[in-house]
Amino acid sequence: MNSSIFSAIFLLKRVLIGSIEHIFPIIISILFCVLFIKYSKLKFSSKQQYKALHALGCLVSLTVIAFHLYKISLEGYNITTDLPLYLCSLMALFIPVFTKYRKYWMFEILVFWILGGTVQGVVTPDIAVGFPSFDYFRFWAVHLGVLIIIFYAIFVFKMSPKLASVFKSYFALQAYVFLMILINYVLNANYFYLLEKPKSASLLDYFGDWPYYIIVVQIILIPYFLLIYLPFYWIEKRKKRIEEKTI
Repeated sequence: MNSSIFSAIFLLKRVLIGSIEHIFPIIISILFCVLFIKYSKLKFSSKQQYKALHALGCLVSLTVIAFHLYKISLEGYNITTDLPLYLCSLMALFIPVFTKYRKYWMFEILVFWILGGTVQGVVTPDIAVGFPSFDYFRFWAVHLGVLIIIFYAIFVFKMSPKLASVFKSYFALQAYVFLMILINYVLNANYFYLLEKPKSASLLDYFGDWPYYIIVVQIILIPYFLLIYLPFYWIEKRKKRIEEKTI
């Protein structure tokens, strides 16, 4: 009886600690994102806004680089599992290119990749070692960092995708998938989970075994991107109505 009680308490403790480790960085990032955007809009000049966004982009990218240098220093770095080729890590690695040049075609691709893919990672995190490991901080810095960057671009720089952006982002993702297929073949790896689902719980668990989950994702991807595009469409439509009334 006592052992059952202790087991239940231990399980409850693990769940609570896991929940705190999951929820706390999200709450902190939401607060930071809101304050960062509001302060930038009120206090920064355009030049300062560009510098602030680029500084954040560089910080996110340097976190990825530092983490991989750290793992290499420990030895046992495995190119079949450890390279920064998963979509979120790859985006984080190259996000300074977007924050530096702010090209619209980059935004068109990133907005759906980040809002579509990174959010899923935030909801169901795949972290090998929990708090207070480097992997824990790297995971949240990458996933929440790129989300803050894309929200900054939306709310500060007023960047907004078009309907055509949905398909541009989709086909760019297909190019990435094709590249990962080649790399997985050469390295006998599983980047982007194209050969096996992640060990941790994820939405892919609801889509069947390999290769069915890949097929299901391909089928729902454009409707999913369209769903993400919908708020932007409504906002743009509302703006046009207001403009027509003022004319």
